[in-house]
Amino acid sequence: MAASAEHVGPETEETDRPESVQIKDTETNNNPGTSEIESERLEQDEEEEEEPPGPKIRETPQDIQLEAIANTVALHPSRDILVCGDVDGDVYAFSYSCTEGENQELWSSGHHLKSCRQVRISADGLKLYSVSRDKAVHLLDVERGQLVTRIRGAHGAPINSLLLVDENILATGDDGGTLKVWDMRKGTAIMDMKNHEDYISDITVDQNKRMLLTASGDGTMGVFNLKRRRFELVSEYQSGDLTSVALMKRGKKVVCGSSEGTIYIFNWNGFGATSDRFALKAESVDCIAPITENIMCTASMDGYIRAINLLPNRVIGCIGQHVGEPVEEITKSWDSRFLVSCAHDQLIKFWDISGLPKLTVNEYRKRKKKHGRMKSLTKKAFGENDFFSGLVEETEKKEEEEQEEDEDSDSGSD
Repeated sequence: MAASAEHVGPETEETDRPESVQIKDTETNNNPGTSEIESERLEQDEEEEEEPPGPKIRETPQDIQLEAIANTVALHPSRDILVCGDVDGDVYAFSYSCTEGENQELWSSGHHLKSCRQVRISADGLKLYSVSRDKAVHLLDVERGQLVTRIRGAHGAPINSLLLVDENILATGDDGGTLKVWDMRKGTAIMDMKNHEDYISDITVDQNKRMLLTASGDGTMGVFNLKRRRFELVSEYQSGDLTSVALMKRGKKVVCGSSEGTIYIFNWNGFGATSDRFALKAESVDCIAPITENIMCTASMDGYIRAINLLPNRVIGCIGQHVGEPVEEITKSWDSRFLVSCAHDQLIKFWDISGLPKLTVNEYRKRKKKHGRMKSLTKKAFGENDFFSGLVEETEKKEEEEQEEDEDSDSGSD
């Protein structure tokens, strides 16, 4: 090394060295500036080598570990912020990022006395509404988590569902089957109707903000005219509880999940009876998150999150899972890049769904896979550290190629 050339020994030792070494030493001594330059370079190289590696960028944000089971999660309409409510009545706000270690808790609120069941963020991202088993409706400031308004005793029974109709109007449903619509400018209910025999599990509204649709544990879907402030009708009874309701196909179809794992499909303005139904191999369909006009994600008590195509009705594959734990709620991020889920494992998880809108579903039914496993649509679908994930993907590709060959040969024989 050049650094050793600076340390020259006594003359008696130099005479025993080879000529090449003596020449090198002489040249170095004749040019003292050279050794200084080389030593500076070595120091710079060592500094560069000692610099810590930059932060790791992940495909999805890291899981968020909670202190209790989260019943509900809502995402900010324009920023990477989420809010969740847990069984202890606490509400938390987090910022999330794909940079490892960048997830941060922003604030927490313990204003609810009992389990927080639903949270929703307003379209402008400034207001947060929450409902609870304590029968109260709370309005908080999203930025700081401070309580702005509280409606105590908003219902006579624990509140189970919440929908923000617009910046001033919200709808709530309780365990007894009562629906209320609130004008938050006055802090009073403008509709108060009990047309269900059991809890209201979910509420949605059409694009024109005229009709409210409710899913109920009594197995019916309710229809309410928001403009005329009146009840319209309930659907025929379905087997099992209706657990969720959503609009698909540009509002032309209404889909309801059920406790028996069946998706019930209604035509718009044909609310009395179903037009179709699709039975999944799932313990239940507890929540639905529309992704496109044709594709929705569903979550179940079995912990699986499935991607479903509507008409033709197909299970596209598995988005992810909370292993063996019931999923309470799923929702997509403001940029439609991630699906976020919360479950009984006290985790909030993120799934990459950016490729879902590009998927196409053929009319024909493909032959079932030999291993009986759903197609994985994300790298974490069957576990983040799945040793066999690559093997599964290769197997699926081979099976799809075999199916295509079989279909080509069948078409040729016709």
